[in-house]
Amino acid sequence: MSTSIKAISFDLWDTLVDDDSDEPKRQALGLRPKPDERRYLLWEALNRHEAIDPETVNAAFDAADAAFNKAWKGYSITWKVSERLAKALSELGRTLPGDDLAKLADDLGRMEVDIPPNLVDGVVEALEELSGRYKLCIVSDAIVTPGQGLRRMLDGHGLLKYFQAFAFSDEVGRSKPHADIFNTVADELGVELYQMVHIGDRDHNDIKGPHALGMKAVLFTATRDGDRDETTADAICERYADLPGIIEGLDG
Repeated sequence: MSTSIKAISFDLWDTLVDDDSDEPKRQALGLRPKPDERRYLLWEALNRHEAIDPETVNAAFDAADAAFNKAWKGYSITWKVSERLAKALSELGRTLPGDDLAKLADDLGRMEVDIPPNLVDGVVEALEELSGRYKLCIVSDAIVTPGQGLRRMLDGHGLLKYFQAFAFSDEVGRSKPHADIFNTVADELGVELYQMVHIGDRDHNDIKGPHALGMKAVLFTATRDGDRDETTADAICERYADLPGIIEGLDG
């Protein structure tokens, strides 16, 4: 049984791209922050059919977000944007025509595609080097932007070509740290889980989850280091320039 590393899975948010680095871009364009814009768009869609108070819509959206977080953190399930909107509409006792609802869901899920967050420094060079030696894949929770949109965002950054498999939670039906989302990419790549190492910034999802499946795991701290002091990771990576050497060390 070969225990050498054959594949590397990457988290997306705060690992490949700097989460919320799109907000300064939105501000420079005179646009609302994403959370405010999502609530505004729901209010606008409803108000076109029947007047409604913005604060009432905000409260319903907050309730939908709370329900989403409960499903995400408690059951490793991330609802699609349409499901979150349905929950908010249920809170309001309102409906929207099918075409309006579909357009609204698309508008909400496209924000990070139209104005994408920045890549983490050094990621292109690291992927270029690692892709010559290992199979690469992405394992990511889809919080608002769906997997289809995340692929478009990665393609716009020139990263899509480096990855041979993808497991986005809205497509798999489970989010990290559930075994299904890691098994999906292992099956697609034709490797065993123990032959994989996962890279990510959150200890519970990106370290504990893979470890429970027999994978190795590296905590990535270049963008977010809140879990550094409590991690059980096999290694800590502070910058992408160090990642190839870290993987080589784990592969020994």
